[in-house]
Amino acid sequence: MRTKLLVAALTAALLLYLVLVGVRGVLLVASGDPVGVALGIAVLVLPVVVLWTVVRELMFGRATEVMARELAEAGRLPPDDLPRTPSGRIQREAADAAFAGYRAEAEAQPEDWGAWFRLSCAYDASRDRKRARAAMRHASALHRVARAAG
Repeated sequence: MRTKLLVAALTAALLLYLVLVGVRGVLLVASGDPVGVALGIAVLVLPVVVLWTVVRELMFGRATEVMARELAEAGRLPPDDLPRTPSGRIQREAADAAFAGYRAEAEAQPEDWGAWFRLSCAYDASRDRKRARAAMRHASALHRVARAAG
C-alpha cells in the first residue's frame, strides 16, 4: 500500500509539472514568433511522450501485480530461498544456477504465462533487467490471451 501511495504522489507531481510545461508551450506557440512557435511545439510534444511512457509503465506494473497475485493464490510463485549477500542481494552464482530450471520450464511450456513470469523473476535475480522485463512483457501478453480465452 505504501508503494502505491508513493507512486500516486509521484505521478501527481509529474502531472502538475507536465501541466506547467504544457502551459509554457502554449504561451510560446501563442507568441507568434517563428522560433517561439517551434520551441512551443517541441515543448508540447514532451508532456505527451512522458505521459504515454508513464501510463505504459503503470499498466505494466498493474499487470505484473495481477499475475503475481494469481500465481501466489495458486502456489506457483517462485520461492524466495536463494542465498543472499550481507547487503541483501541474491548471490549471483546461486541465481545463475537456479536460472537454468526456469528457462527449461519456459521452453517446455511456451504458452504458460506463469512459466514466463517465473523466468522473468530468474532473470531479475541474475541481474539481467532487460531480459527480465522482456520476459515479463511476454508473460503479460500470454496472460491477456489466457484471460480472454476463458
